[in-house]
Amino acid sequence: MSDSKPPTEALAETAPLGRMHARRLREVYRSAGWPCQDLLEIELLAAGLLQRIAGPTGHETLRVTDAGVAYLAATLARNRSALSKHEALVERVACEMVRAGRITWRGLGLRAQLSPVGEGEPVRWCMVRPDVFSIRNTSVQEYVDPIVHEIKVHRSDLLGDLRRPEKRAAYLDLGGECWYVLGCDAKGRPIGVAKEIPLECGVMVMEGSRLVVARAAPRRSRQQLPFGVWLALAKATPVAGLNEDEQGMLGSAEVNGNQLLGD
Repeated sequence: MSDSKPPTEALAETAPLGRMHARRLREVYRSAGWPCQDLLEIELLAAGLLQRIAGPTGHETLRVTDAGVAYLAATLARNRSALSKHEALVERVACEMVRAGRITWRGLGLRAQLSPVGEGEPVRWCMVRPDVFSIRNTSVQEYVDPIVHEIKVHRSDLLGDLRRPEKRAAYLDLGGECWYVLGCDAKGRPIGVAKEIPLECGVMVMEGSRLVVARAAPRRSRQQLPFGVWLALAKATPVAGLNEDEQGMLGSAEVNGNQLLGD
């Protein structure tokens, strides 16, 4: 019996397939299959995920093979699983903010201000979408105490986010506190530790079924929210309040609402 490995397994040992490969496969699948003749294409052809087809006039096009379709299907399943895991943790944090008496939004698009790059440079603005944004339920503008929670369930996503200081600056401009909430990997271990997160942010990690504060977020004075943020909040629908049954269910959970707020 031959010990030779299938092309995809042999390639994985030297050039693992990643997101760029899956993206290219999707592009070829949706298009007429015109070749780019770059390194990504070479690796996909060598893996047997793409196939060259000669046209009647001699030109070549690309076709996603059955193995390529199977690879795309597996990638789609992994992405859906990751999204479900992320959304579950977002929902958990959002519900705890509501339980703590705060008005809470998920995935809200907000306009934030960034500090000028250099002296004399104009103020910069950017759009951000924090996973969870909440304010106190108060009629006094100075007491709104905005808090941003950014949810991460994959280490690669966390590391990519940490390389974007302008995103954290935008979150800090919006909120009096900014928290990173870190999920667990396939082995049940937190995807990061507090010392990896910049000191201006708080950190919560999953320990079993519990959310635990690894480092409290520094409290920053935020006298009032900009008018543009108030307008965005007025247009968006907050997370619904909890009924008595939901309150009972949350009351039996092993999550301390005060810990989520850092109190």
